This record gives sequence, structure tokens and C-alpha cells, in this order.
Amino acid sequence: MSGEHILELRGITKDFPGVRAVNKVDLDLRRGEVHAVVGENGAGKSTLMNILGGVLQPDSGDLFLDSRPIRFVDVADAGRNGIAVVFQELSLVPSLSVAENIYFNRQPTDRIGFVASRKLHKATRQLLSLFKLQVSPARAVAELSMAHRQIIEVLKAISLRPRILILDEPTSSLSATEIDRLFDNISRLKSEGVSFIYISHHLPEIFRIADRVTVLRDGKIAGTFGIGEVDEESLVKRMVGRELTNMYGKRISQIGETYFQVERSGGETKTPLCLALHKGEILGIAGLIGSGRSELAMEIVGITPNRQCNILLNNEQFRFRYPAESIEQGVVYLTENRKELGLYLAMSVQDNCVAPTLRRYTNRLGFISDRQIGSAALDARHRFNIATPSVRKLVGQLSGGNQQKVLLAMWTGARPKVLIVDEPTRGVDVGAKSEIYRMLRDLAASGIGIIMISSELQEVLGMSDRILVMRNHQFVAEFNREEATEEKAILAATGLAERAKKLSGQEL
Repeated sequence: MSGEHILELRGITKDFPGVRAVNKVDLDLRRGEVHAVVGENGAGKSTLMNILGGVLQPDSGDLFLDSRPIRFVDVADAGRNGIAVVFQELSLVPSLSVAENIYFNRQPTDRIGFVASRKLHKATRQLLSLFKLQVSPARAVAELSMAHRQIIEVLKAISLRPRILILDEPTSSLSATEIDRLFDNISRLKSEGVSFIYISHHLPEIFRIADRVTVLRDGKIAGTFGIGEVDEESLVKRMVGRELTNMYGKRISQIGETYFQVERSGGETKTPLCLALHKGEILGIAGLIGSGRSELAMEIVGITPNRQCNILLNNEQFRFRYPAESIEQGVVYLTENRKELGLYLAMSVQDNCVAPTLRRYTNRLGFISDRQIGSAALDARHRFNIATPSVRKLVGQLSGGNQQKVLLAMWTGARPKVLIVDEPTRGVDVGAKSEIYRMLRDLAASGIGIIMISSELQEVLGMSDRILVMRNHQFVAEFNREEATEEKAILAATGLAERAKKLSGQEL
């Protein structure tokens, strides 16, 4: 065993009913390095991390920590040995405060044994300062955005002062600014000797932060490389077993007339804004965390109280009070929070795929046709390449990326007139991203207008016909596809909209 290795895996294998998730995997981690692990959804990444974090036990193979054999019996045991994991699916308790979540079961106490709130909040504020996050330690996590929750999850792991920190898709909801702060903290901890296993579908992040990268495909190692030995194209080819070209695709039809408009009047806490969407258009909405992108989407469809949003759809006026009303009119919202708001985790893939459209499979007597539902679910599994041995498998048992595909299948199956997608490729691998982009293109070609909210600027630039930039709950800039650049979008999002306009026609 090499002395420079803090962690080694040899021949790790894990089976589930009907599938071998991890197949004789060898992996090592050096002190003070960032070792990236990439692969498509279903490649075995999360299963492997669950083994390292003590969530699962391997069926065979050996683990070595500091050159000594070890087997973690549970998460607490892994933690005692200096391993912390930030899972793709967040584990925070929404009803508890930020401080209570970060120091869950580890709160400082006074001599009598009561929680020392002052010490707890002081320690929490010190952690929050690492991301310059202006959030009260006493605030309930339920009130935070997905991006802020993701940061809290990372801070919870950092608070454990681990020797090994495993990050599974830690930036899926973060803006460019928050990603920069995360990477600054990784670099700082790395210089202090902390080792990282970093999982991400965002390949530019891999080349920015990692020292080495291991590719998993179908549960097996497809190669380990120094970061200077590979590029994005060769990594993608090793991940998917084929070359991917023209990731975002091209417009294949003309954009039609304006048919969907949103007009929000000003109120005590919101500013007026107007939004117009054309038939067959993909309208991108960019902005930093807290800019109001998701909040606007939820107001439009009636998830949050809607007293100012007037909707004009095909010359008919609406104000949706509940999501059921917007769904009935064909305005649907694919949420960024698939775990709490998007999916029925305790129900099957089949049930989720048809949840918004059950009436379609009901006869005149009110009986539901299991045969038709099963056929529709099998078709969705095929079209979205959902990795599951059966459409009757519970959605909660799928990987995050496959859950995202089910969510897409659910809402595209509703035959929408307007489709609002919020972080549509969150936690999805590069091969599946290409498929999702193609599906969105096909929907737009059929005349459906799409509003795409995304923290991934390259995605917004690559897919959108027109881009709106939000700041402080209002639109501050608009760019067409030809003039939009990352620099202009970031300038507008950070309050420099006038400077962004002056850059029109200039190269980055």
C-alpha cells in the first residue's frame, strides 16, 4: 500500500435486484488532492459514494484507510473516521433552523446541558461567512432557496472538519459567484491536507478543480487520468461510449407570434414586470441566487399566492390561484425542487409519469386502465432513457438524474401549451443532457413555448432564442441569441446592465 494514499478501494462490488451497480471497482485518493469521479446516470457513482459514506455495505472487495483495512457500519462510523459526504439529494430538515441543521445533534451546551444558543449562532455565522451568505442562523431552512440549502449542506459537512470530503453534484443549484466561493473553500481546505472526491456532470468544473479524474461506465472503471491527460471531448466519449456532437442542437422551425404574456403589477415587496413568450420560442431566464427567477415561475402557476400576476394566454385572461388551474389551461411548471415539490417519491415510476394526466387513462365509468398506463410508462422510460429495471420501481429508489428524467416525462406527457422548466438538467449526466435538449427542441418545434430557468449560463446561451436577465425580482436586460454572451449576462445580473449593453457586438 502506498503511503501517499489516504483511501483505497480494491475490487468493490455491489449488487441490487436485477442490476450490478458497482463491478470490481479500484479507486484511490491521495492526501490533499481533488479526485473527480464522472459518468452517466446509473454508472455507479452514487452507489460507490454511499459505500464510502457508510450508507451501504459492499458485497465484496476491500476498503483501506491510512493503509489499514476498514469497513464502515453506518454513516456515523464513517464520520468518526473522518469521512463526510454531501449527497446529491439534500438531507436537511426543513422545519429546523440553519444553525440546528448544520450542528444537528452536535449543538454546544452549557453546564446544565441546555443548548448554548449564543455559541451555536456564533459558530454558524463563522461558517456562513465562508460563502458571504447573509442568512440568519435562526432562520428555518424551509424558507431558503434550493441554492442556499445546497450551501448549508456543504457547510454542515465542513463543520465536521473531515479528512475526506465527498461532494456529489455540489453546484447543481449554485450561481457562478457561489461556485467560485465553493472552489475557494475547496482550495483552502486542500492546502490544509483535506482530500476530496468530487462528482459532477459539469465537466468545466472538473478541469478547474480536480487533480485526477476517474470515469465510471456501467459500474466499471473506464480509466483514471491526470487532469492534464484528457479534455472534455475525450472524457465524454469514455463516459457514454460514443461521441456527442452539437450538444444544444439547432432551431428547426420558425418562431410564431406572441401568445403568452405575464404582467405583474407592483406591490409592497415586488416591482412591476412584463414577460412575453412566442409560440415555439425558448426563452431563457438568467440571474443570481435570490434574483426572483423561481419565485416568478411559482407565482405564474399559482404555487405561491398570486395577487399581482395577470396571465394572457391565446387572448384569454387568467390569474391562476392554484397549480390545478394552470395545469388545466396547459401552463405547467417543472420545479427545481424535485424531491419536495416535483415527484411522488413513495410511488412508482409508472404512477409518476401519468400523475398529471390520469383522466386520459380513465373510461366513462371512472375505471383506470392499468394496461394503458403501463404502456405509457414504458414509452416514457424508452424516450427518456430512464435507468430502471421496472416502471413499477419506486421513484425514491432511483438516482437523482433518473428522477429528473421522470419529472420531465411527467410534464411533457401533459401536452402543455406553455412549459416552464426550472433547472431542467440538474443532476443529469452529459449524455442525458443532450437528450433533454433535443426533447425541448422538439417541443418548441411543435409550437410549445418554453421558459427555461437555469443557473448554468452555457445552457441558457446554448438553448435560448432570447434571454432575460433578472435582478431584484425584475428584468434588467434582454439579449437575443446572437448578441448574448456570458460576460453580458453576468454584468447585468450583478447590477451593471448599462455596461452590458455597451458590450453589444464585442467579443469576450
